Amino acid sequence: MSGHNKWSKIKNKKGDADAKRGAVFNKLSREIFMAAKNGGGDPSMNAALRLVLDKARAANMPKDNINRAIKKATDVDDTTNYDEITYEGYGPGGVAILVHTLTDNKNRTDAHIHTIFSRNGGNMGSSGSVAYMFDRKGYLVVEREGLDLDEDAMFEAILEAGAEDLKTSEDIFEIITAPKDFPAIKEALSSQDLTFAEAKLSMIPQNYVALTDEQMEKLDNLVDKLEDDDDVQDVFTNAEG
Repeated sequence: MSGHNKWSKIKNKKGDADAKRGAVFNKLSREIFMAAKNGGGDPSMNAALRLVLDKARAANMPKDNINRAIKKATDVDDTTNYDEITYEGYGPGGVAILVHTLTDNKNRTDAHIHTIFSRNGGNMGSSGSVAYMFDRKGYLVVEREGLDLDEDAMFEAILEAGAEDLKTSEDIFEIITAPKDFPAIKEALSSQDLTFAEAKLSMIPQNYVALTDEQMEKLDNLVDKLEDDDDVQDVFTNAEG
């Protein structure tokens, strides 16, 4: 993975997300709802819920919002449901794009995603057209500033915890895990006083596509438009940088 440029963009997007806090909380509420509905409302017994709650706390989501989402999910009389739909397509330069959504109205989401792709230099693909280019992995980011661990020490720590790989750049360590091992590895590394700037299940590209500056600018615009949609939870690409 390309660390520096990629992480700079992520941090910038986090700043943008702070300015759109209500929309961020709405998306997190859906994730919390689905995790609690599928695995129960007790985080100690539901690893998926624990991960989403960590994400919500990192976004400074109010406890009342979190509790409301859990209560709604565990209310046997509540009929709310969201469908998980993944859209696949291509962006400028042939970049592969995966779009994960949670929606209570599939027709609305279909129309929105198709429109965003067509109006912003992208093309929708059929199911399976690009998904095979990505692997589902646990993904942890540790910022190196102020960290008293060099690459060798970090590599030893992540191997002992059971992680698969370590990517190092000037700014960050990126730790890759098998999906099923992600919660346990996160907890093991946390117990060593490591703080994560990013911790989630992600789709990691098998190979990366290099783009020109112009193509990258168009791709960033397309991804921004997708991420602004209320039903979109995550957008993944195999763009380099």
